[in-house]
Amino acid sequence: MSEQKAADNQSDPIPHTPWGHIMHGMWRNPLGLVGVTITTISIALMLVGLALDLFGLVQNPYVGIITYLVLPGGMVLGLAIIPLAAWLWRRKYRHVIPEKRLQIDLSNPRHQMGVLAFIFLTVINLAILAVVGYEGYHFTDSPYFCGMVCHKVMAPEYTAYQRSPHARVSCVDCHIGPGAEWFVQAKLSGLRQVAAVFRDSYSRPIPVPVHQLRPARDTCEQCHWPEKFHGKRVKEFYNFTDQNQLKPEITEIALHIGGRNPITSDFEGIHWHVSHNVEVRYLAVDEQRTQIARLKVKRPDGSQEEFVKPGLALPEGVEGKWRLMDCIDCHNRPTHVYDKPEERVDFGLRSKRINPEIPGIRADSLTALTRAYESRQEAEEQMVDYLLKLQADRNPEQMRKYERDIRTAGLYLLETYLGNIWPEMKVEWGTYRSHLGHQDADLGYGCFRCHDEEHETAAGRTVSQRCDLCHDAPF
Repeated sequence: MSEQKAADNQSDPIPHTPWGHIMHGMWRNPLGLVGVTITTISIALMLVGLALDLFGLVQNPYVGIITYLVLPGGMVLGLAIIPLAAWLWRRKYRHVIPEKRLQIDLSNPRHQMGVLAFIFLTVINLAILAVVGYEGYHFTDSPYFCGMVCHKVMAPEYTAYQRSPHARVSCVDCHIGPGAEWFVQAKLSGLRQVAAVFRDSYSRPIPVPVHQLRPARDTCEQCHWPEKFHGKRVKEFYNFTDQNQLKPEITEIALHIGGRNPITSDFEGIHWHVSHNVEVRYLAVDEQRTQIARLKVKRPDGSQEEFVKPGLALPEGVEGKWRLMDCIDCHNRPTHVYDKPEERVDFGLRSKRINPEIPGIRADSLTALTRAYESRQEAEEQMVDYLLKLQADRNPEQMRKYERDIRTAGLYLLETYLGNIWPEMKVEWGTYRSHLGHQDADLGYGCFRCHDEEHETAAGRTVSQRCDLCHDAPF
């Protein structure tokens, strides 16, 4: 009888120790094998993707997504399946498994090897997850990730960012800033934006201003310190005309960049608005903040005034939406700066990328550049030929004489167009305008939103529109 029982035990596929039950459930049932396979494949592909990224062998955002987001999830899923498989297997065969608790006997060589293997694999898995998680954190915070993953949506903003003064500043430094609170908010907002992309329900164009943007005092002022802005800065503007393409009109102004004067300690100039102990709050009646109904000014000496624009009715629910003025209220395009067609054509004339000696080339360039193309591809196919046609209509002999220069000008115009216009995102000339200065004052943009001599206190004081408050002729 004992010999027969021993033979039965040897042929029995179910081990009769708790440790054996677990190992059997992990390695010898289909679900456990699935978990092991998923974990192994995920780790192997993660290591390959990590190597490709670190050595710069592949420049593709989706490789990063798979390496840093998808595969770690697969690895964790596989690791979770393995003990689940063992538990389900034990539960299934509980009627033939002796009711014993799991006991680890470190004097047993098999148990020793099992514990050492578990510790070794755990350390390896945690190390891999730590490295991939660290690299994944930096990947998801990189401008490349922001601009290339949702390329169709972010192409306009990413293109403008790459040529901006802040091109070497990471997106998260301005859009999130330091601290965990805004990091979590940004990631949650990012999930909603990803969902909108999958549903194809995102806004076209991206609406501005961004109302959930972190206050500039927490972001911009990590680098820019208004208290140190003082003195003047000379700025030059070059403008050609259709009648004079060879010699530009040059306008020079000296901007009072202002803040606190280091000699007199007085507050003056443009950056007075955000200087220490100065608070300017305003109440806008529209989402674009181009119509300002009321202003509240608190000065360093503690005095306060409220300015009201007569006849500007407040919509229902706006009364409590006072905004504290900061950098973004004037520098509303600090990074994602879009060009004006006139400025780009004049720059082309000045840099000789557009030959200024070709009669009528300025007017024809503006016409070709601002033409309503159905798509960017259509612009690539037609713009150069269209400029040649405009010149031929003007003077066929002249077109043949300057054909090579006209084609060069057309390529420059196409480059300008592709850097500013995305019909599929409804980004056209003038979609995004700047509040700096008063070039678009007739459309409600710039300084004259407040400095219009119409906002008035109860005592009759108005917000001045004097030019010399902000600039004068250079010395």
